[in-house]
Amino acid sequence: MPPMSIRRRLRWLWFFLLLLAMVGSASLGGWLAWRRSLDTIAAQAADRLGLHALAVQRLIDRYRVLPTVLALDPHLRAALAEPPSAAQVRALDDWMKRANEAAHASTLTLLDRYGRAVAANNWDTPESNVGIDYRFRPYFQDAMRDGHATFYAMGVSTNVAGYFIAQAIDDDHGERLGVVVLKITLDELPQDWRKGDDIVLLADAHGVVFLDNRDGAWSYRTLRPLSVDEKAGIDATRQYGGRALPEVRRDVRGAVGEGAERVKAISPASRHEVVWRALPMPQQAWTLHLLADAHPAIVAGRGAALAVFLAWLPVILFGLFLQQRWRLARLRQRSREELEQMVAHHASALRTAQDSVVAAAHEATQTGQRSLEHLPQGVSVVDADLRLVAWNSRYQQIFGFPDEYMRVGRPIEDMFRFNSRRGLLGPGDMDEAIERRLAYLRQGSPHMYERERPDGTTFEIHGTPLPDGGFVTSYADITAYKAAARELRTLASSLELRVEERTRDLNEAKAEAERISRSKTRFIAAAVHDLLQPLNAARMFVGALADRSTSTEDRELIERVRQALQTQDELLASLLDVSRLEGGAVEPRLATVALGPMLADLARQFGVLAAARGLSLHAVRTGLHARTDGLLLRRVLQNFLSNAIHYTPRGRVLIGVRRVAGLARIEVWDTGLGIPEAKTRAIFDEFLRLDSGVDRDRRSAGLGLSIVDRVGRLLGAPVAVRSWPGRGSVFSIAVPMVVAPGDTAPSAHRIEDDSPLAGRRVLLVDADDATRAATAALLVGWGCEVAAVGSAEAAMRQAEIDDAPDALLLEHPLQGASGDGLRVALSARWGVTPPTVLIAARPSQADILHAAEDGLRYLTKPLAPARLRAVLSRLLMEYL
Repeated sequence: MPPMSIRRRLRWLWFFLLLLAMVGSASLGGWLAWRRSLDTIAAQAADRLGLHALAVQRLIDRYRVLPTVLALDPHLRAALAEPPSAAQVRALDDWMKRANEAAHASTLTLLDRYGRAVAANNWDTPESNVGIDYRFRPYFQDAMRDGHATFYAMGVSTNVAGYFIAQAIDDDHGERLGVVVLKITLDELPQDWRKGDDIVLLADAHGVVFLDNRDGAWSYRTLRPLSVDEKAGIDATRQYGGRALPEVRRDVRGAVGEGAERVKAISPASRHEVVWRALPMPQQAWTLHLLADAHPAIVAGRGAALAVFLAWLPVILFGLFLQQRWRLARLRQRSREELEQMVAHHASALRTAQDSVVAAAHEATQTGQRSLEHLPQGVSVVDADLRLVAWNSRYQQIFGFPDEYMRVGRPIEDMFRFNSRRGLLGPGDMDEAIERRLAYLRQGSPHMYERERPDGTTFEIHGTPLPDGGFVTSYADITAYKAAARELRTLASSLELRVEERTRDLNEAKAEAERISRSKTRFIAAAVHDLLQPLNAARMFVGALADRSTSTEDRELIERVRQALQTQDELLASLLDVSRLEGGAVEPRLATVALGPMLADLARQFGVLAAARGLSLHAVRTGLHARTDGLLLRRVLQNFLSNAIHYTPRGRVLIGVRRVAGLARIEVWDTGLGIPEAKTRAIFDEFLRLDSGVDRDRRSAGLGLSIVDRVGRLLGAPVAVRSWPGRGSVFSIAVPMVVAPGDTAPSAHRIEDDSPLAGRRVLLVDADDATRAATAALLVGWGCEVAAVGSAEAAMRQAEIDDAPDALLLEHPLQGASGDGLRVALSARWGVTPPTVLIAARPSQADILHAAEDGLRYLTKPLAPARLRAVLSRLLMEYL
């Protein structure tokens, strides 16, 4: 074969190999850029999806509290308690119409216990809800069962879709009277979603899309096939007005990152492929879907492939250059000018390729900037060096930055100084305010706060660190939300005034309570509303008892009085504890405390209560000792156990101790309802009670965990909570662990030295022999030294031969005698008034009020051991 033919074939072989390398590398580069762009689109879609979900939740939360407030209105209770007259119905309709206008809702309807609409705000329109039977609606059935319910559906009379929030209305005995239903439309959500290029869908638990931002093209379609039971359930509740609900046809072409898919929509049809991402909203059992256009990824892939292909040009030119040099070495016939021309051509090609790469990068930056423009909030992004890298026009509009300020790479400190010169950073030193904000960004600390401008505009500011360094800050205008909140507060105030108008017979007691509240702290003043309810209930029952003779019915009323007064005492005790803790009146008495006997005693004390509710309570044995105040620690654990038993419908409760870094962490586990993660910190606030649906009529005022938190801070013992909704919770307090002294080993027959009753001297005066003997035995079992007498003469003789006791238990009146003669005589004999508890079978209202003025406590016969111990322990603590 001629040598020239071989060289020609080798040239073609190298040419094909080079072409294959160029095509392969360009394809690989384009594919990698396409995948990376898809991942970026998916990540940005997740961020936008989170913002949309937050907007949906915020819209619903704006109205969530209103039905709960309306359920307390006496007008609604009265209308459901007995059939109202025509005039009353008309007045109620007008009232509901005004309330609905104030809330800016769609409809407001009152249903009786049978599901029939008694009144509605649209009573005077052709689409009136009045008289329609709504018992087939799930929100009525669930609210009658659980007290609260929500549901999205088409309106029966209006044929307008909306979100229904239902709240049960109970009478004073906890019996269901009916349901108040608020309906809101979600029309403003699609309007916000239309500002972007994404397709946004909102679907229910069955996968039925009921809201979209494409003029309803996707609405009332299913994202998956419905089962026969699901179709029957939707038809039975008339959720979507009998619509056919066709299925969305789509072709899933692969996964994108984590939690996203590449999809081509067939029906409804989409022009390009989309990145489909979903975000569950468990509180409503909804799913929010976002379909981001995937076409920019294809464009990015093509651009990257072209850039890689062009990047081969320098390689090819370099090869040609080497070939040319080899030819120059061989032929030595080329001139210097021709060589310089070749080098110049090579440099020009390199510059052209570099310019192409820079242009491609600039186009990508511009595309990222536009991805922020659809957001309603102002958004700014800084890198790890605190320099501005991205923003949207809303951000510039909010702060009024000049156009020359808005450039990539500008230090964010310049933006802060621009705002400070206009007074937008608040009062105080300007440099200090700027440095504080820069410190937030450097530390990467997430934050959220609200700021009101001098013009009345209110912004909610969120700051979130980025995984690779930097910080993103959003500024949302919540002025309208704040205005709606003020309207709701105004409505709540008007409801309270109407309650006061219906309780004129309690004005004297209320005035006295207000006089006392003005002399207390702001915290006690906030608790007066909860305090008035058991006071009013007790006085109503006592008033009914005064007009009746002794009978079975009277005994039932007396028991109700006892329960109401018990609730009153618990409220007063909790308020007093909080007040004393806040005022610094309680100082911990640190000592070495054996945890084993304390846990065993608490398990015995609460075991009876747990067994009565069908629960098992177990204490894990331990030999650990701690350096703490035993009495205050007991109070904390009692609250933990009480809450665990109260909020555990079935299962078990466990208390035990763990060693953690030199601390003894006492934990109380339960298998109860659990607490949402968002509320694990809020439960320690005053007067907060989670709506668990368990024993609504026996719930406390919500002060227990607030007291626990204060006691924990006083002891320097961290209090923590972990919870799993639907599975249970664990509350813990960590106290310093110490080595047990050799002579403090607990004995089986020894009273715990941290009990406030151990070694206390108690004088018991009771004319009933059986009651006196039983009470004395109970006190001795608690470690008290008891002197028990049955008459006034015996009590005076005891006072002559002995000093004042630590506590006095006195039957009142004693042997039919009236007045406080014996108590006054005993105090005069001792020269001091010891802590006193009065015991009576049926105390009168006048006796109770008189005793309260003197700071005394009343206990009714038969005495409850747990109640007697709690009252004595609290009194002895107060007199320390």
